[in-house]
Amino acid sequence: MKITEIQIGHLPIPLLKTFKTALRTIDQIECLVVRMKTDSNLIGWGDSAPTAVITGDTTESIKGAISHIRPLLLGQNILDIETIGQKIQNSMVGNFSAKAALDMAVYDLLAKSYQVPLYQLLGGFRNQLTTDYTISIDDPEVMAKESQEMVSQGFKILKTKVGSAVQTDIQRLCAIREAVGPEIKILVDANQGWKPKEAVNAVRLLQQAGVNLEFVEQPVKREDFEGLRYVREHIDIPVVADESAFSPQDVLRLVKMHAVDGINIKLMKCGGIYQALKMVAIAESADITCMVGSMMEGPIGVTAIAHLAMAKSIITDVDLDAPLFCKEYPVKGGIIYKGAHLTLPEKPGLGVEPDVTRIRF
Repeated sequence: MKITEIQIGHLPIPLLKTFKTALRTIDQIECLVVRMKTDSNLIGWGDSAPTAVITGDTTESIKGAISHIRPLLLGQNILDIETIGQKIQNSMVGNFSAKAALDMAVYDLLAKSYQVPLYQLLGGFRNQLTTDYTISIDDPEVMAKESQEMVSQGFKILKTKVGSAVQTDIQRLCAIREAVGPEIKILVDANQGWKPKEAVNAVRLLQQAGVNLEFVEQPVKREDFEGLRYVREHIDIPVVADESAFSPQDVLRLVKMHAVDGINIKLMKCGGIYQALKMVAIAESADITCMVGSMMEGPIGVTAIAHLAMAKSIITDVDLDAPLFCKEYPVKGGIIYKGAHLTLPEKPGLGVEPDVTRIRF
């Protein structure tokens, strides 16, 4: 069963409202869809989302990278997953989003060839998940109101974006805690927006104020591994690496430094499931926690990382709410939401197929 054709198309997906973090503000997902065909008439799907301020990938660079990698994959037997994984990852430096889109199409085809859902092929640990809901940066009262609304819809875990000005961030989190009460779990994601001492001071003040955070994610700059370790050594809640954990090599370095308590795995950062499995194995061996998340991206990619999360017991935290921000849902199948609870269709592969009439190939 050999790969015979690889196409890439553009599928813009507007958001219900503007999404803001410390790094960017967006109103639409510029989803790039990969369609991969085999000589046995199977079709595999993947997608990617350009997030230049995090991955360095743009719409045009993703298209160019896929065009560069395509000849290396044509003619490859889909069952030779190790060979294909190495070809994708060794094809060029960086360009993780393009690699991820190709990688998930390959894994979609692999699971389809065995006629099983991908999560079962990867481990099959569970068949449902509970996600948090992300509160994007805004005025404290706006964030508090949105938090109340999402709790009323059944979300028990809120991931709050901060990282602009520390004092305002503290006001934001205090307002959210007051609005939702003591039982709701609050995670804080600074998206590299704080300096190490600022992060320590902010967390201590928040704990003193009774905000009671579950963990703090990526409080400092991506390259500041020493800063991550400093924060971890000076606060009493877990520290999770996101932008600092792009690759298995990053995770191994973080583990050796005792810099974090956990990692957030995203396919757009690491280049796909092939690499993500290595990161999971390192984390499990080091006894640190794993979280999965996504960029603000389309349903295909979020469905793919959900399969990984369902497959592995070490993955205990889930941040897979991006499709809930989409004004339109231009796919059939894929991840299914019932409030905060997620399931996947019991179909072969990813179990998701985009509306091809909406894609500009």
